[in-house]
Amino acid sequence: MAVVTGTMSMPASVVVQIVQLLRDHQLRFWIDGGWGVDALVGRMTRPHEDVDLVVELMALPRVLGALGSVGYAVSEDHAPVRVVCRDPHGRQIDLHPVTFDDEGTGWQTGAGPDGSDCAYPPQGFSEGRIGDCVVPCLSAEIQLAHHSGYEPRERDLLDMALLFPAGDPDRT
Repeated sequence: MAVVTGTMSMPASVVVQIVQLLRDHQLRFWIDGGWGVDALVGRMTRPHEDVDLVVELMALPRVLGALGSVGYAVSEDHAPVRVVCRDPHGRQIDLHPVTFDDEGTGWQTGAGPDGSDCAYPPQGFSEGRIGDCVVPCLSAEIQLAHHSGYEPRERDLLDMALLFPAGDPDRT
């Protein structure tokens, strides 16, 4: 497995600790990005330099407080689109705040490739597994949708291939 350079890696054990911390604070969240893909396939497929979390915008101060209690501090504040937190070891959490409408769709302000709002439909919220821990995460279909509109990196293509293998009859 390749070694991540330039930033501290985000190991599964730390992701599970963050999951438990947010659960202990009764916060809703969903794992997105590379760790979200790995949760869906049920195994770690590559090193991760961060963990992406979809959180409720109205709960963002509580999320930041919970993370702050274990050493994470805001390093980039692009709210309401994105907030990046890092701990003293360089581990990174990317927060993607959403606001839910009456139908249960989460909306991330200005996060689309063209600056439009990004939708997280109700059926896009799923569960996966990191080690022995069942975790909330985004569905494969939402992961795919959120990988469109920009030039994918090699790791993005590999992530999507894990979720939608060639020859899969359900491939979207």
